[in-house]
Amino acid sequence: MARTPDPIPDQHGRRFVITGANGGLGEVVTRTLAARGATVIMACRDTERGRAIADRLAGDISVAALDLADLSDVRRFAQECGEFDVLINNAGLMNVPFARTADGFETQFGVNHLGHFALTGLLLDRIQDRVISLSSISHGWTKALPLDDLRFEHRRYSRHAAYPESKLATLIFGRELQRRLRESGSMLRSYAVHPGVAPTGLVAKTQTPLDYVAEPFIRLVGQSRTAAAQSMLYAATAPDADPDIYWGPTKLFNTRGPVSACPSSALSQDRALWQQLWTASERATGVRYPASAVIREN
Repeated sequence: MARTPDPIPDQHGRRFVITGANGGLGEVVTRTLAARGATVIMACRDTERGRAIADRLAGDISVAALDLADLSDVRRFAQECGEFDVLINNAGLMNVPFARTADGFETQFGVNHLGHFALTGLLLDRIQDRVISLSSISHGWTKALPLDDLRFEHRRYSRHAAYPESKLATLIFGRELQRRLRESGSMLRSYAVHPGVAPTGLVAKTQTPLDYVAEPFIRLVGQSRTAAAQSMLYAATAPDADPDIYWGPTKLFNTRGPVSACPSSALSQDRALWQQLWTASERATGVRYPASAVIREN
């Protein structure tokens, strides 16, 4: 049975931190939650753009600087952040030219996964309710997750390979965090969701001729940003949302339509890989999770 977060329950008294809220789906989620009474912190690398958006919206909204491509800035943000209810890990890069984060990682994996892994771990003792991690249907386009070469030092870079790898890691992270939280007895929940296909602006930043044709094409085959944000909103606000389900659109090969349970790749269900990614992520970021999510591995 399809689910939908509309109408979203009243959110007065609840605080949300949303990464990458200065555009795309993050802007939609910010606007929707604020309209329902939530306090929203827009965690943005481009704070000027974030404030321009916040000024247009009604509600209790603030903007805070956060650069997920710099782990020292992730730590600074975490130190300055107080308690809140929901962390929405929405920010991301897609199919960009090769570059490295401040810490030397390939940028798509570094921002989409490692930055959010570090941020979540550093904030976990201040999150009161749940964590939402935004994956993608593209997670199924990769057949491996090369954890021994996160910096692309020993293999040729492919932007079209790096993005699915980062989104596979995002999905696995959401699931492994939920497993650890449950087995540690924590009441926190972790959700992995995907938005289907929508003109979010990500495909217009590849610095290739694709930038000129991708967005119009996506507008034809995909769905609106408002529709694409529904899986995040459902997982973030529905009291009875099942954290073991991969939530997302269910029509036209999961690119659009009502939100419900979606399939995921066999690789994303490999629990040995979950633990391997977790170990590699802790080693890469230097962030170890608090006792509520640190359990004896199977």
